[in-house]
Amino acid sequence: MNASSAIRVLLLRVAGTNCDRELARAFELAGAGVVTLHINRLLADPGQLAGYHIFAIPGGFSYGDDISSGKILANQLIHHLGVSLRRWTQDGKLILGICNGFQALVKAGLLPGSMPQLPQADRQPVTLTHNRQERFEDRWIRLRSYSRICPWIPAGETLQLPVAHGEGRFVVRDAAVLEALRQNDQIVFRYVTGEGQAAVNFPENPNGSVDAIAGICDGTGRVLGMMPHPERFVVPHQHPAWTRASKLPPPDGLALFENAVRFVRAQMTVTIGATASTAEVTARRGCSENI
Repeated sequence: MNASSAIRVLLLRVAGTNCDRELARAFELAGAGVVTLHINRLLADPGQLAGYHIFAIPGGFSYGDDISSGKILANQLIHHLGVSLRRWTQDGKLILGICNGFQALVKAGLLPGSMPQLPQADRQPVTLTHNRQERFEDRWIRLRSYSRICPWIPAGETLQLPVAHGEGRFVVRDAAVLEALRQNDQIVFRYVTGEGQAAVNFPENPNGSVDAIAGICDGTGRVLGMMPHPERFVVPHQHPAWTRASKLPPPDGLALFENAVRFVRAQMTVTIGATASTAEVTARRGCSENI
């Protein structure tokens, strides 16, 4: 695929999703074409996934988080889209889950994914649970990137992004799981202090996550889940200091989406058949549309 080809993003929407428009705009600013598709339309024709390069699950409160955050959506991913998503990852495509999307990816077993140190049937060695403060946290935090295998962002970057969640505390079943994440280079983001050290205490670590983990990837690096919201800082004036700062910081969140688009252009090919679906045609136009 040459650099001028359209990058197609399938953005999933379910009952309770409320960050889909911000996420669509972030990908558009990075140069991708976005289709926002309700899950019922995707379940009716899972083959639609073949027409896209990036699959994204935004934040919100899917199905009201009535069982636990992201659990109902995770069950749909496992039982109705499992085969299609396994083929998706085998094809080398990208997946992004933000906040509630991260919770769904973890509870579906797509993150952290298969790890050689653990039994193959061990589907959920990590989870995201209630914040240690037992309340919803909505604040800006600092992150640092660590993984060298994740194409969404290079290691060593420091970012400012907002968080907004009540169940964002990343926990592991035991020390062996945490060590496996470290050995496999699957820890993409940690909450850090102003000095750049892993944040242990509140508010720098806004939820009490183990090892200050704010985001992880699968073993390939291409499936990324994170609790902070990069889609909420893609233009400078979204920063809280925009009314008083003499010079606004660059929009840190936009870099993730630009990196993803560059990665796709450099390494991926998706062939669209002669009988394209409505969603695929929309994506080729390079615009965002709800379907």
